Amino acid sequence: MAILYALVARGSVVLAEFTAASTNASAIARQILEKIPGENDSHVSYSQDRYIFHVKRTDGLTVLCMADESAGRRIPFAFLEDIHQRFVRTYGRAVFSALPYGMNDEFSRVLSQQMEYYSSDPNADRINRLKGEMSQVRNVMIENIDKVLERGDRLELLVDKTANMQGNTFRFRKQTRRFRNTVWWRNVKLTVALIILLLIIIYVVLAFVCHGITLPSCLK
Repeated sequence: MAILYALVARGSVVLAEFTAASTNASAIARQILEKIPGENDSHVSYSQDRYIFHVKRTDGLTVLCMADESAGRRIPFAFLEDIHQRFVRTYGRAVFSALPYGMNDEFSRVLSQQMEYYSSDPNADRINRLKGEMSQVRNVMIENIDKVLERGDRLELLVDKTANMQGNTFRFRKQTRRFRNTVWWRNVKLTVALIILLLIIIYVVLAFVCHGITLPSCLK
């Protein structure tokens, strides 16, 4: 585990603590509580062998943890901030009058759970979590871009089909107009031919009629 020990204290009065390993962390932590200067808020770290003690003091409440050197500072201080918020939210102003270890039975379990979480869960690191979220956002954006590009290809295909349809429609209209003109001229020719034929028939009939009328007069 990256974080092996943690406590919450008011000044030098320990209100809750938990240790995940058999070390002298508790004794060293009390020495640090005595050495923290003044009542001002502070964020400090102390080196002890291969371990680092990280301390966050805010509004008279001190949260301390011991972590491996490999844990760096970002994760331990994220843990301290989390513990501080949980402790204040749970106990409120009672922290200023509580007896030593007054919250230990209940809050030591919280310390244990959060130590495990910040020591082993990658999501505990905000920066890594943000990187993961950014990676997810990037993947979603790439997927959306691919969909847009694919839709663009489909639109191009649709435009091509539309253009082909328009071209076919134009050719069909042109052929239809040509066919109508051909049929019209054919009808005109047929009408003229019928008129001529009718005139010829009328002429022939008149000729026979005239011949039939004039013939008897010739016999006289």
